[in-house]
Amino acid sequence: MNLVDLSFLTGVFVTLFVIIDPPGTVPIFLSLTHSMTAKQRARAALVAVGVAMLIISVFALFGRFILAYMHISLPALQFSGGLLLLIVALQLLAGKEDEMAASEGVNVALVPLGTPLLGGPGAIVAMMLFVEQTGGQPARIGSLVIALLLMAVVMYATMRFADVIARLLGKGGVTLVTRISGVLLAAISTQMVFDAIHSFLVDWGTIPA
Repeated sequence: MNLVDLSFLTGVFVTLFVIIDPPGTVPIFLSLTHSMTAKQRARAALVAVGVAMLIISVFALFGRFILAYMHISLPALQFSGGLLLLIVALQLLAGKEDEMAASEGVNVALVPLGTPLLGGPGAIVAMMLFVEQTGGQPARIGSLVIALLLMAVVMYATMRFADVIARLLGKGGVTLVTRISGVLLAAISTQMVFDAIHSFLVDWGTIPA
């Protein structure tokens, strides 16, 4: 028996990567922590990742109960989540990803870094859908956990070495990666909307399952 579903793991990781867009957080992180020492910046990165993982994990574990309590179907969540991700994709493509960096008077590691930049609605919806897709299969559950942990490592490493990455990629390189992530996220969100519409049509008996 396979302990890890490599295909599922890859799908989860890639989806989270384009939604969260770690390279795109580099200029935002640097602008928010420009007055911090290297030690303070490393701590801010750790706190931000911890907050994001906590938020995503809570919704991954209890999201189904929240949906049931509010009488929301999975296709409805998938449809709304697809639209939400499409908006995020358009913001990435339009270069508006730094608008949330304007928060003042708060711990930037919590807001906006921890949420909504890293642990935002897009990542939350995606994780809830992936939990549903595991179907209770141990291999897929393990793959989901591994993918989430890998994403946490990538997020921390990206912010921890943000200044190095910014120098290596240059302003144009960071912008390019962000735009590519926007295109991929737009495609993923569109597919989510189409899948939700298909599920609605099947439930209504319009088309065969």
